[in-house]
Amino acid sequence: MALFAEDTSRIIEMAWEDRTPFEAIEHNYGLDEKGVVNLMRRELKPSSFRLWRKRVAGRSSKHLKIRNPEISRGYCPTQYSRVKGK
Repeated sequence: MALFAEDTSRIIEMAWEDRTPFEAIEHNYGLDEKGVVNLMRRELKPSSFRLWRKRVAGRSSKHLKIRNPEISRGYCPTQYSRVKGK
């Protein structure tokens, strides 16, 4: 599956977000967890990839089946409130 640069960038951003589950990435971009891991390995520097893997390993919020049901969204409401270009 070919991704546009902006898609790749958004997938990386979603993968770094603590509250965005892998299932959301799969729903939006068709990449399962293994695909996201492969993309991150390919696109990040080795040290950044290791840091990301350590960060998401065992994190329940990254998997819908084991995450706390009180977490109902993948991002902070003010996260995208900035106007681009300013």
